[in-house]
Amino acid sequence: MKFNPGFDIKPTYNPLGFEYGHNVFGPEVENRKLDDIRQNLMDKNCDGPDIVYSIAMDVGNNDDKQNMVDRNLLYGVVTYSKGKLGNEPVRSQGHIHAVSKSCGASTCEVYEIWTGKAYIYMQETAKDNPGICYAVFAQEGDVVIVPPNWAHCTIVADTSENLTFGAWCVRDYGFDYDDVRKHKGIAWFPIVENDKIKFIKNENYITDKCIVKEPRIYEEFGIEKGKSIYQQFKENPDKFLFVSKPNLCKEKWENFIP
Repeated sequence: MKFNPGFDIKPTYNPLGFEYGHNVFGPEVENRKLDDIRQNLMDKNCDGPDIVYSIAMDVGNNDDKQNMVDRNLLYGVVTYSKGKLGNEPVRSQGHIHAVSKSCGASTCEVYEIWTGKAYIYMQETAKDNPGICYAVFAQEGDVVIVPPNWAHCTIVADTSENLTFGAWCVRDYGFDYDDVRKHKGIAWFPIVENDKIKFIKNENYITDKCIVKEPRIYEEFGIEKGKSIYQQFKENPDKFLFVSKPNLCKEKWENFIP
């Protein structure tokens, strides 16, 4: 892995997972299988990798653990399989961050791509009218923020490569799948056509546009380009308090553009 995430961890691909290096804590990975996510895919009966992705929630340097706990922050890492799920690229099923008891609000998530390429897809709601829909194309080192209350999913943008990312989350995270499942998936399905990704409308929503864009630099949150988000936390543990306490910057979520 060329990208330096800021601590000693390496993704593995056979099997999917992670190797923890010196002074690094982390759990055994949880695997999400194709049968776990079928109901939110465009083709519910599709073929694809049995293990779609492996996730390890709460990883990092032992020396940083208390700073994370004190700020109610958690760092999670995920590795995705290569390939397709029917005509769709490998992806997650889509969810909204549930209201956390610790802060009384849905929380945001700060993604950072380590290997491969991704579309971080997000829509304002998972109601009949999903509001503005974005597919943010991100590559190694890119950071993408998903705001509170938005439905979102992660999509492998290059099906010939594994995708790995890290993300800052609230420690008492939870996922709400109800409205996404009610609409049989996200508002725009990604499909692979001539080795490129295009987005097809899910007819269970009232929507007419998916904005495909590149990520921006989130200057309003003090995010520094070219430095891993884990390293930025080590240097300033309070930088990501907006993740565990999203109401601290409520005005920044209004009219948010990823």
